[in-house]
Amino acid sequence: MKIEIINIGDELLIGQVINTNAAWMAEQLNLSGFSVYQYSVISDSRQHILDALAEAEKRVEVVLISGGIGPTKDDITKHTLCEYFNTKLVFNSAAYQDVEELFTRRGYPVTELNRQQAELPENCTGIPNKLGTARGMWFEKKRGGGGKTIFVSMPGVPFEMKTMMTEYVIPWLKQTFNTPFIYHKTVLTQGVGESFLADRIESWENALPSHIKLAYLPQPGMVRLRLSGVGPEENILHNEVGTEVLKLQTLIPEYIFGYDNETLEGVVGMLLRERDATLAIAESCTGGAIAQMITSIPGSSTYFKGSVVAYSNEIKEQILGVHAENIKEYGAVSKQVVTEMAISVRAKFKADYAIATSGIAGPDGGSPDKPVGTTWIAIATPYDVYAMQYLFGDNRERNIRRTALQALNLLRKNLVSQ
Repeated sequence: MKIEIINIGDELLIGQVINTNAAWMAEQLNLSGFSVYQYSVISDSRQHILDALAEAEKRVEVVLISGGIGPTKDDITKHTLCEYFNTKLVFNSAAYQDVEELFTRRGYPVTELNRQQAELPENCTGIPNKLGTARGMWFEKKRGGGGKTIFVSMPGVPFEMKTMMTEYVIPWLKQTFNTPFIYHKTVLTQGVGESFLADRIESWENALPSHIKLAYLPQPGMVRLRLSGVGPEENILHNEVGTEVLKLQTLIPEYIFGYDNETLEGVVGMLLRERDATLAIAESCTGGAIAQMITSIPGSSTYFKGSVVAYSNEIKEQILGVHAENIKEYGAVSKQVVTEMAISVRAKFKADYAIATSGIAGPDGGSPDKPVGTTWIAIATPYDVYAMQYLFGDNRERNIRRTALQALNLLRKNLVSQ
């Protein structure tokens, strides 16, 4: 059973509003066992809406629509649906009662425009909207050869649509269709590129059962591996996917740092807390990005001492005590300098662990010996200090992100090994 999502709104097409509805709808539907076949964004145009509905009806069994059912003149979806389903608007007393109650709570009178929100297509089933004035609309249309296509129209306002989907639309769809269970498990990796990772796990991927699919979801500095299983028995499906994850753990243990919605900064924070250890950071090329990631975790004050953004050589020397001779001889982006930064910030903040970064983020500043993307990361621990060099590329934002993730993962590996 396939679903198509149609989002209506000129504001979406001109980039004035980001279309978050489609992503949320697709995620929730997938988690409920429904397959989203396609989604599209169309204009507030009668003919565009009619054409999109007719095309969708040929492809799928369910069409979910959001947008264009407000009280203003540019909201034409409700009238266009009447045309498509050959019906007319009729006053719905239950819908009007909801509108009245909503405006009474807000202390406003019901205007004629608001009253018109209680008019619904005669052949639809209204879907309650306790958060707004626009009721949803559920249509069923017979298909040639038997069966039916379900059309559901909902508000475009995200919090209204989400409540309607969660409380009514998805439960009604589940009652209508016998759907299989879908289970997703995401394995989070860092420090390895997508193509190298694919080569490394090729045999395992080729041996996956036919009802378990693998998707590579790369982003700067990390690759997510999403396993998606489909089956009639939920517990069996969970166990099958879990078995494949265990196999993957034996193939690439050095690259896996977490699962599902975990973050690298969250994992590092958990490890520090478990060890009753503290952290300090000295950042140059990352400009405070690592500290921001660390402090985004609630409770990070229990293990994070603080940081120094030593962007200039002067600050590296005066605040962190880096020797001017090392900067002059080896350059600010060097093993010698980043090592001194890590040792110094650990000592100054009386922390158990320290991270230091220094690099050429770009787009300028590179040289033949040290091209843009050259980065040094140092980790200072209670036992030793070590530094690693990386070549991350020529994009400044990606270099900062990749450096921050690589630094956190180096620390994670050290914490795990202790």
